[in-house]
Amino acid sequence: MLNFELYNPTNLVFGKGQIEKLSALVPKEAKILLTYGGGSIFKNGIYDQVINNLKGFEIVEFGGIEPNPRFETLMKAVDVIKAEKIDFILAVGGGSVIDGVKFISAAVNFEGDPIDILQKRILIKENAMPFGTVLTLPATGSEMNSGYVVTIEATQEKLSSGGSALFPQFSICDPTVIASLPKRQLENGVVDAYTHVMEQYLTYPTDAFLQDRIAEGILQTLIEVGPGVVKNPTDYTLASNFMWSCTMALNGLIQKGVPSDWATHMIGHELTALYGIDHARTLAIIGPSLYNVMFETKKGKLAQYGRRIFNLTGSDDEVAKEAINKTVEFFHTMGMDTKLSQYTNDYDKTADFIVDRFEERGWKGLGENQLVTLDKVKSIVEMSY
Repeated sequence: MLNFELYNPTNLVFGKGQIEKLSALVPKEAKILLTYGGGSIFKNGIYDQVINNLKGFEIVEFGGIEPNPRFETLMKAVDVIKAEKIDFILAVGGGSVIDGVKFISAAVNFEGDPIDILQKRILIKENAMPFGTVLTLPATGSEMNSGYVVTIEATQEKLSSGGSALFPQFSICDPTVIASLPKRQLENGVVDAYTHVMEQYLTYPTDAFLQDRIAEGILQTLIEVGPGVVKNPTDYTLASNFMWSCTMALNGLIQKGVPSDWATHMIGHELTALYGIDHARTLAIIGPSLYNVMFETKKGKLAQYGRRIFNLTGSDDEVAKEAINKTVEFFHTMGMDTKLSQYTNDYDKTADFIVDRFEERGWKGLGENQLVTLDKVKSIVEMSY
């Protein structure tokens, strides 16, 4: 097991009706910027619940944060905060709204050009604006971590950053909110969380027995509840286990003491930036191809994964190869198309474009051991066509 430090100050408030605790969680006398996305919170009643539980607070609203939050939009929120002298941000939404608020929190007091936070991947360790969240869409785990992804529309870049000052002070997670979510968003949430686990688990053995077992437990739970939660999101047993799995997949716990990959995400982000494909669906496109191209370096964990998750038998090579097939089958069960050509006809030069972009950024080696070199990236993307 590798050395590690574990720091997570987020107060996670989980369960039915927990939004009633909102007024006690927000700092007293705070002037709040209430942020949200496209307006679904007005239809499902969450907006009214938030407002009713924030009586007595001064609130300024900022809506319209996109599914892939855009730098340009978020900078407008920064301007509002400065003009209105806001001192607390409340993110009401899914991972995109929460990610956007993390960037806003980082940018408000940043000395310099805020675009540098993204393009130079500056970690924010102090002087961020405090914020909390009310989760409406389980998927990203952003409600209990300090990372975020933001799209710069002008350059078609989707970039990630974070920092220890960017944990939510609190996150209210009520599983009943998923009842009104579209089927596609639920499918995306399951696959997003599943791939988050795979990025931290499917690397190489490091004798981190407990981390492996926790990761495998999350994967098994998502396989067990995923199809059911899409069909019946009002089932509280399914909804609560789904939501908690999404949080646990990326709150930092299973990442401690082990190597992690994230190359699937880095490549997938480019597909979203280029074609607007849902984030989870880019992961379903890229992940299996990456496992095949990097088969020899991942074979040990692929075989463990195949035996423990899918009860496969045979040699390491046989089990590892079939485990990839089983993963694709699960993605199909969750409504995912797993080839780029199923989303766009204009894909033939995608690999070259992504390789050129990575080279410009100096990303010469991705993955847990930096062996996902540019030639491997090209092969992965081309295999994904």
